[in-house]
Amino acid sequence: MKDFFLNEDGKKCDGKSILTLVFFLSAMFLLGRTAHYAVDSVSSSYIQNQADNWGLGGYGENGEKPTGNVSPEELKKYDAYYISEGEDKVIYLTFDAGYENGNTEPILDALKKHNVSATFFVVGHYLESSPDLIKRMVEEGHTVGNHTYTHPDMSAISSMDAFRKEIEDVENKYKEITGQDMVKFYRPPQGKYSMENLKMAQELGYHTFFWSLAYVDWYQDKQPSKEEAFEKLAGRIHPGSIVLLHSTSTTNGEILDELLGKWEDMGYRFGTLDEFVKQ
Repeated sequence: MKDFFLNEDGKKCDGKSILTLVFFLSAMFLLGRTAHYAVDSVSSSYIQNQADNWGLGGYGENGEKPTGNVSPEELKKYDAYYISEGEDKVIYLTFDAGYENGNTEPILDALKKHNVSATFFVVGHYLESSPDLIKRMVEEGHTVGNHTYTHPDMSAISSMDAFRKEIEDVENKYKEITGQDMVKFYRPPQGKYSMENLKMAQELGYHTFFWSLAYVDWYQDKQPSKEEAFEKLAGRIHPGSIVLLHSTSTTNGEILDELLGKWEDMGYRFGTLDEFVKQ
């Protein structure tokens, strides 16, 4: 062991050389640790504030619940949700309404037939172009939620003033049409969000709702078949589902009556988001 410390010529190092080497190695170790902690700190900050798209995974069979890319516990800190807790066979039915193309009326007809109350997340264009349908939604016991006025990528908005304007412009137009204050339920356009956005919505008194079940129903020139729709929507339904459908979908307008009956036959009932937040 006495010959362990050797210099590059293979000769023994003297005490001064050994101390220099020890000091050098210690400095390098501390520098590495500092860099490691700095990277961890930056990474943690980035994860907290980065923009993200809402996503799901872990879909199973026989009513198994999916996982989200943020846990229910973490979302709940910001009054945000994507699924209900527990195993109660309840469905919370929601529609995103960006514009009207003739499919909202058959959707409302089916909901009325089955005595189901849904939430319609609307944008400014829908409010401007279809005030009579907004009034019908309210009269028939549905909730109208906030989907922003211009449907932007809200995760790119860092200013509270800009965020507030997107939200309040919808509130003001809704009140102009209905004479009522809008219920403070919010859905980020395209599911794009950041934790900072969720905080902003919370500060404005809003509950944010993502979803635990959806399917590709928004392409007008590539609508799913009835069989495809039932495979996804009946096959993947699960207790506590927040279901997202689009009111622009021709398929949804055509199948909703039968779909609601199918879910009822499977033992499900329909809840409202107002009931959800009061749990």
